[in-house]
Amino acid sequence: MDWDDVAKAGLELRGAEASTAYGRPALKVRGKVIACHGKADDHFVLMLDLERVALLMEMEPDIFFQTPHYVGWPCVLLRYDRLARHDLAPLLREAWARRAAKAWLAD
Repeated sequence: MDWDDVAKAGLELRGAEASTAYGRPALKVRGKVIACHGKADDHFVLMLDLERVALLMEMEPDIFFQTPHYVGWPCVLLRYDRLARHDLAPLLREAWARRAAKAWLAD
C-alpha cells in the first residue's frame, strides 16, 4: 500500500478532494485536511480525535504511531506496510466524518 491507495480510497468520500498540505499530497474535505502523505515514504498522517489516536497507538503500535512533532495533536501516523487494506476505508471515513457537513453524515 502507498499514498496512491490512500488517495484513491479517500476520493470516494463525498466532498473529498486531492490537495496538498505542507508541500505534501493530501486529502481535504471542506478545505480541511483529513489525511496527508508523511514526511517519509513509509507512512501517512490521518486526522482523528485525540482519544481515538491514543487508543489506536495503544492497541496496535506497529501500525499507529506519533513522532514528537505530532504529540498532543489530533492525528496519527500509519505505516503503509502494516495497515490491512480492509482497514483503510473505515479509518478514512472516520477522519472524513470529523470534517464533513452535518447533512452529509445523515446520508
